[in-house]
Amino acid sequence: MNLADMLCYADIQQLSRIADTYQCECSGHSKNELIQSILSRVNRRDVFDRQIESLSMEDIRFLNSLVFEQRDQFSLEELIARAQQSSFDKPEDARPNPRDVIASFKQRGWLFNGYSQTTKYLFQLPEDLKQRFTASLARSFGDRLVYTDEPAAYRDEQKLIVDDIYHVLHHLYHHDVVLTADGAIYKRNLVQLLDRLSVKEEPVAREAWRFGYGRKYRDLPSRFSLIYDYCYYQELLTEQPGRLELTEKGRQIVLEGRREDLSQVYRFWLKLYKNPIPNVQSLAFWIAKLATNWVTARSLGEVLCPLIRPFYYDSPQSIFEQRVLQMMMHLGLVRVGEDEQHGRTVVVTKLGASVISGTYVAEDESIPLEMGGMPFL
Repeated sequence: MNLADMLCYADIQQLSRIADTYQCECSGHSKNELIQSILSRVNRRDVFDRQIESLSMEDIRFLNSLVFEQRDQFSLEELIARAQQSSFDKPEDARPNPRDVIASFKQRGWLFNGYSQTTKYLFQLPEDLKQRFTASLARSFGDRLVYTDEPAAYRDEQKLIVDDIYHVLHHLYHHDVVLTADGAIYKRNLVQLLDRLSVKEEPVAREAWRFGYGRKYRDLPSRFSLIYDYCYYQELLTEQPGRLELTEKGRQIVLEGRREDLSQVYRFWLKLYKNPIPNVQSLAFWIAKLATNWVTARSLGEVLCPLIRPFYYDSPQSIFEQRVLQMMMHLGLVRVGEDEQHGRTVVVTKLGASVISGTYVAEDESIPLEMGGMPFL
């Protein structure tokens, strides 16, 4: 439902509190007058933008966790958990009371209780306000970005990852790939595999310590690790004792010369990364929304890093640069260039904008994460 509909179901006490928030000048005894006055104020862009500008970073994170959900109902427990998780950079005794955060959103007319017997203990966000939230935040974020001209050279990996998934399967169809006792690919076989790929990566030094996301991140370079995990979880390959083999499904893909759908690879990446980066989907959305023209990676990071929660050894900056931006480049969703004055620059591809806007992964859709050979649940 939209805001006007929810206001009609709200009681006069809540309407009065919302009217006070927006400094409406109207009779507090007429429900119809309260609704019309609230809508008149909320529909003014300058009034709405001032409300967004007054939010704390914790409030923005909380709001950000809600506006990209396709669900329209949330339990109180869910909202409390989201509000608590939005204060990750403050000591526990300095964090706002989650119930106060929820109450303030209700007073702004941004959260409403359901009106039926089955939904009265659930909370709803007006559907039309979601679009206004993103538009207002985009204006606020955009004011802090540094845009540049197109760089002389840039990396564009559009559709290369789906080609390389096929190349990996094709190699396994025609060659034996031997595994060590602990399930790693022998270096000679790994070098042969990496040489088949469109984007060159070096094997990981066995003595090097690596932290990352995925079953084989410890043993494989970043991009190939994602390709390997995709093939494994899509049941295109299987790890047998001492060897890596194609499944029947994988063999059929090779025989048909078929390429995977990029949107499915992107969906898999979201599922794999959303345990360590719960808001990875919204970060991808913001990059697509803000980087329609060439923008410096530094200014984009300054805007988005405050939304990112640290994860073990990963800081918000390393998550943004290595886990999100670099992987989006490998997926062909963004181009990455180098500007002489501003350094690294980014722009979303047309394909990337289409894939990101057309893909949604629900909150409970995730893949149990393994880090450095150890499972993370």
